[in-house]
Amino acid sequence: MGKIIKKIVIYSILVLLLLEGLVRIFHLHNEVPRRFADDKGVEKWVPNQSDYSITGNRKQNVGHYRINDFGFNSVHENYQPKSDAFEIALVGDSFIEGFHEDYTNSLGQQIEKSLTNTTVLEFGYAGYDLADELNLIHAYKDLFDKIDYTVIYLRFTDDLDRGAYEESSRLSLDTPISRVAKQVKLLVYLKDIGALDPLLQLPGRIKGFISGTKESIPTDAEVAAQEKLKQEQSLENFKKLVATYPIDKEKFTFLLDSSLCSPEYLSFLKEQNYTYLDINTVLSTSKEATTLVYDQHWSKHGRKLIADLVSKSMLAPTSSYAHFRNLK
Repeated sequence: MGKIIKKIVIYSILVLLLLEGLVRIFHLHNEVPRRFADDKGVEKWVPNQSDYSITGNRKQNVGHYRINDFGFNSVHENYQPKSDAFEIALVGDSFIEGFHEDYTNSLGQQIEKSLTNTTVLEFGYAGYDLADELNLIHAYKDLFDKIDYTVIYLRFTDDLDRGAYEESSRLSLDTPISRVAKQVKLLVYLKDIGALDPLLQLPGRIKGFISGTKESIPTDAEVAAQEKLKQEQSLENFKKLVATYPIDKEKFTFLLDSSLCSPEYLSFLKEQNYTYLDINTVLSTSKEATTLVYDQHWSKHGRKLIADLVSKSMLAPTSSYAHFRNLK
């Protein structure tokens, strides 16, 4: 009996080592850069990291990222606005961060190539919400004052869950133990594809079983009421944030999907003269898929449509870009 157990242990270790080797050889695992908070308390990526972001269990999507000196994914090494060029800032979460595309063909690069004498500076970071984004802009006010135009990506359903900025708990997850665990690429791969979800959820299920509590399923009416309450709270949080961090309505615009927004929120934007670009106008009419197969993020086609939308808005006769071109 002891010999059988010994053989099982040895063979199990050999199989795990073989799988670890295969994951590494075929680079099936996702390499996530390390996070940090800079001297202004702004959370970003540790500068000068470069690797590949993998989506899906069979490398359905691969993106080469490069974190620049400022802590964001970009072809531009540093962010130094010039008086003789037009600069656009793209601020947002993982959609703007663009790990799902090679950094050389990012959303910002596609916009930049559509305009002349223009530089697009990307401030994208996975997990940012509007509070994070406005805090970033406020912390680097001197920089954003020099940038000619700023586009803030906003998902109404996700980015307005709080009305004040507080340091996130994301950095606390980056512990010595987690860094060691990330070196086991098989573990990283299994976690990313959801294979470890049942194991990770087991403690909660055991606790629920012991306490005898059962998960209640809300009715349609309850779901609708909860959604309405969430939309109302999101609007209130937006009002609080823009009151705390006022933005120049002539130099800032929001990039959003109107289909995700409440009518009350869109009405408020119009009443208060906030401008926005509606990506729903181009995504909803596309015959080709605009999101990734196993991910909600934009596909190459979706990014191209959004880049064209932003570029065309800058080419409008009344835009600040057109004014800059006229001065030249």
